[in-house]
Amino acid sequence: MSKKVLVVDDDPDVRSFVVTVLEENLYIPLVARDGVEGLEMIEKASPDLVILDVLMPRGSGIRLYRHLKTDPVFKNLPVIMFTGIALRSFLKSQKALDEFKGGKIPMPEIYLEKPVEPEELVRAIQKKIG
Repeated sequence: MSKKVLVVDDDPDVRSFVVTVLEENLYIPLVARDGVEGLEMIEKASPDLVILDVLMPRGSGIRLYRHLKTDPVFKNLPVIMFTGIALRSFLKSQKALDEFKGGKIPMPEIYLEKPVEPEELVRAIQKKIG
């Protein structure tokens, strides 16, 4: 059975690119335009993996990632960060949230900085969910 992968990104070109890569590799793509939609899709569709952008206008990936990793229901859901933001900036924002909200969260296991080649994205997906 094909695995479901949720793409959470506000850029339609990025969503299109990732959906194409997913379909070509026989994954079932699900799409959300921001963190708010992303959380709704996660709750409704139970994806096997989330590919998450960091900066989005409504419900940032930073906050969604934190929510997923601190929620007992979702903390084991694999997440690939897929963004134009440098890892160092992401980690700084998480450190600030640690101090503001309390509690550390795990660093993303896979953090891909855009742009990436389709093969690199596929390798990352396969590493997380086969």
